[in-house]
Amino acid sequence: MPTSLQAALLGVVQGLTEFLPVSSSAHLIFARLFFGFDGDKFGLAFDVACHVGTLLAVLIYFRTELGRLVAALPRLFDLTDPEARLIWLLAIGTLPAVVVGVLFKHQIEDELRTPAIAASMLAAGGLLFFVAEAAGSKTRVESSLTFGEAALIGCAQALALVPGVSRSGATITAALFIGLRRAEAARFIFLLAIPAILGAAASEAPKLLKAGLGDTASLFLIGIVASAIVGYAAVKYFIRYLGNHSLAVFAWYRLALAAAVAIWLFRA
Repeated sequence: MPTSLQAALLGVVQGLTEFLPVSSSAHLIFARLFFGFDGDKFGLAFDVACHVGTLLAVLIYFRTELGRLVAALPRLFDLTDPEARLIWLLAIGTLPAVVVGVLFKHQIEDELRTPAIAASMLAAGGLLFFVAEAAGSKTRVESSLTFGEAALIGCAQALALVPGVSRSGATITAALFIGLRRAEAARFIFLLAIPAILGAAASEAPKLLKAGLGDTASLFLIGIVASAIVGYAAVKYFIRYLGNHSLAVFAWYRLALAAAVAIWLFRA
């Protein structure tokens, strides 16, 4: 397969799975495992480049909401203002991932980015989807979130630094457990993903620039564009889907994929 097509395929995988609750990092690991893609050309720096594409997608999709949040900055300490309060909720929800990322970044990158761990986390997360759907009341709106609950959702997002957990999957599960409506949960966790993805890209910027200045620059660009286009469609239609559907289909998919990877690894 030509490397340009490999880059496009990985970009599509990233764009689709970043916002669906199936773990983009796990799918990128599995894609390299199944298809034998070049680990030098398509390593962690390329993954981060694809994350830049999905960051662009979510920024464009939520441009109106983000504009209101920016306009609310002068009213930041007026907690009766809905936008100002949302800024605080997002800031509090972002902190756990920042702390975990700073303290355990190298351990996560060096020790946890394996197919076996990714498959295990996929299966565990899939089972939790069923529990969250059964336990959550799904009646609360975003404005009812407390700062403590935002921190709880943030802790779920921090767990998603482990491949296979899934940022959207972990945070939606936490949001359902505390009773948020599905569509409201999706909107909040996608807004929460913006600083997390931005922080991940910034932390890897030196590696990204170094890798992107060589002969792989065109591959990085292909990955970014593909992930941005597919990511925009994924976030748009997933929010609509989640308004009227449960997470069951994603739970079964995660369990099936985890089983397929386990069989692959056992036979390898």
